[in-house]
Amino acid sequence: MLDVHSDSVVVCARISVRNKVSRETGRFGVTTPDLMALGDWLETRGITHVSMEATGVYWKPVWHILEDRFTLVLANAAEVRNVPGRKSDVNDATWGADLLAHGLIRPSFVPPAPVQELRDLTRTRRQLTREMVQHIQRIQKTLETANIKLATVITDIVGFSGRRILRAIVAGETDAARLAGLGSKRLRCSRSELVAALTGRITPHHRFMLGQHLDLIDEIERRIAVFDARISELLRPFRDTVERLSTIPGVSTHTAEVILSEIGFDMSKFPTAGHLLSWAGLVPRLDESAGKRRSTRVRKGAPWLKPVLVQCAYAAGRKKNSYLQAQFYRLKARRGAKKAAIAVAASILTAAYHMLKDGTFYQDLGADHLAKRDAAKVVARLAKRINELGYEVQYQVAA
Repeated sequence: MLDVHSDSVVVCARISVRNKVSRETGRFGVTTPDLMALGDWLETRGITHVSMEATGVYWKPVWHILEDRFTLVLANAAEVRNVPGRKSDVNDATWGADLLAHGLIRPSFVPPAPVQELRDLTRTRRQLTREMVQHIQRIQKTLETANIKLATVITDIVGFSGRRILRAIVAGETDAARLAGLGSKRLRCSRSELVAALTGRITPHHRFMLGQHLDLIDEIERRIAVFDARISELLRPFRDTVERLSTIPGVSTHTAEVILSEIGFDMSKFPTAGHLLSWAGLVPRLDESAGKRRSTRVRKGAPWLKPVLVQCAYAAGRKKNSYLQAQFYRLKARRGAKKAAIAVAASILTAAYHMLKDGTFYQDLGADHLAKRDAAKVVARLAKRINELGYEVQYQVAA
């Protein structure tokens, strides 16, 4: 077991010979020569399996150097905690070695190197998108301080019309009528509403702030385009897979790229779709005591994948005459929109799992699938509702 830190690695080798267990501990640095020496130290003691905790990013260089020489197991730090009151680096390494020897460490999913590279690209692209959104919000804040109500009449203030107007404001234009003339004729607001919204008190400070934020947005957009090109280059051999995943309602091309970067292409790592859903944190947690379920909240996990799938679920809820829309509204009426979105997100990931595992295409079950499957229950519920209203009803199967 390795206890990995930013500047050192504490190791405990558990050796069993003829039912006698001995332990040896050591401490190594984290430079490449030190980690190579660590590998030699483990080999000389006949170690074949090595486990380590997923501590930040410090475990990654250790993993990359040792993965060709040993069978590695990445442990969740929350699942291998030691007994309270006995916390030390050596004790942690010894405790982990005992857990590994008895098969009590559940290995975490570690994708291959190409998928890890794709993860870095898609996650950085998402971070850049978040930064761009923050600058858009700062532009909105600056406009509000100048009493420019552009966001009330234009949905996207950095779109074609909004950006032309903002650039004119930065250039020194103050006449609201001329600024309104830069808006597209396709805007939903009227010319008078746009003129009223653009009438404010703009100072040189406001122009400076708007110009800086617009320049930063332009630069971020250029960087995002570079990342898009790099991601497309890496996914060129798998372009058909991306296109198949994008046929799922609510899943765009970018979302399909994120799904592949997070779960990989090889579904043999997950025995069933349920294992993948559990890893992604889209199943209720197991919290039962005295025969009672205390909580049905979903488990934590996959912070880069789960939010994207939930966004896809809300988008799928707007896809007319689809199974996912019917599932969303059916659950929304009983459990609320949030839980309905989680359930639809689980359905999307389940479909992606089978499409990647079997190489199949997405087949929509139809909006009436749930009604057909539970036809008898639906008829009984409607008949009960009619009886509650004070009427008697008799029904039979149509010829």
